[in-house]
Amino acid sequence: MNLDALYPPIEPYDSGMLIVGDGQRIAWEVSGNPEGKPVVFLHGGPGSGVSAWQRQFFDPEKYRIVLFDQRGCGKSLPHVSEPDADLRFNTTAHLIADTELLRKNLGIAKWLVFGGSWGSALALAYAQAHPDAVSELILRGVFTLRRVELEWFCDGGAAVFFPDLWEEFIAPIPVLERSRMTEAYHRRLSDPDPAVHVPAALAWAKWEASIVTLRPDADVIASMTEPAAAVALARIENHFFLHRGWLAEGQLIAGIDTIRHIPAVIVQGRYDVGTPMMTAWDLHRAWPEAEFVVIDDAGHAASEPGIQQALRDAADLFADD
Repeated sequence: MNLDALYPPIEPYDSGMLIVGDGQRIAWEVSGNPEGKPVVFLHGGPGSGVSAWQRQFFDPEKYRIVLFDQRGCGKSLPHVSEPDADLRFNTTAHLIADTELLRKNLGIAKWLVFGGSWGSALALAYAQAHPDAVSELILRGVFTLRRVELEWFCDGGAAVFFPDLWEEFIAPIPVLERSRMTEAYHRRLSDPDPAVHVPAALAWAKWEASIVTLRPDADVIASMTEPAAAVALARIENHFFLHRGWLAEGQLIAGIDTIRHIPAVIVQGRYDVGTPMMTAWDLHRAWPEAEFVVIDDAGHAASEPGIQQALRDAADLFADD
C-alpha cells in the first residue's frame, strides 16, 4: 500500500480496553500530541477494525489521535469470529453510546469525528445524537444504509460493473435463495459450525474487497480475507444490513438540520462501486454548507492516492481550529 500522501508512521502513547457493558470491551489507542486537537477515527465495515496506517491522516504534532475497534472486531472482545458469537448487543445505538463513553473516559470535551464508508454513517448518527460533542466532521465514501444502497451492494446492483465477481459471490447460495441475498448469507453466517460460516464469510469479504478499489488490489483482498477478520466483518456487516442499521429510511440525511452548523468536508470517489456517489450527492444537496470534494480517479478505499490526499488536506484544514 502506497501511503506517500500521508504523514509518517507513528506509535500510540496510550491504549486500553474500555468496558462498555453487555459483556463487551472495546480496544482503543491514542497517538500524536497529548495536548493536541482531539480526533476520533470511526472505521468502516461495520466490523473491519482499525489499522495502524489510519493514524497517518493526521498531523501528529497537532492532533491527539483516537482510534478504536468497534464491538466484536479488531482487538475488541468478545470477537465475533467465535463460533457462538452473540450480536444482540451490537447495533448502531450501542456503537453511538460506546463512542460517547470513550470520549468521556478520555476527558475530551469535543472532537473532530472522521469516518469513512460505514464510519461515515456512524459519524452522522453520532453527531446527530451528540452534536455538542463534535467540533467538525470529515466523511468519506458516504453510506447511510438506505434500501437502495443495500440492494446495490447485496442484491446485484454492483454486478453491472463486476459480473464475474458477482458470480463468485452468489455461488455459495442456492438459486432459489438468491432473490434475498442478505437473508441467505445471514443463515450461513449465523450458523455456529465453522464449516458453514467461514466459507460464507470468505465469499462475502472477497466480494467487498474486490470492488472497493478502482483497480484490483491484492493486498486489500488478502487483508480482508484473513479468516478471523473476514468472519467478523461478514457477520457484523450482514447483521447491520439485515436490520438496515436500525435506522428509518433516509434518517441520516433527513437529520442534517441537527448538525448543519458543524463544519464538514465530504470526500467521495467518483467511481466508488461499494458506496456509489449517489448517496454522497444526496447528502451534499441536503447539506450544501459542507465542503464537497469529488476525486475523479478513485473508487471507494481510503488507501487510494487521491482520497488519501483529500482526507489529509481536510484534516490539515481543521488542525488549527
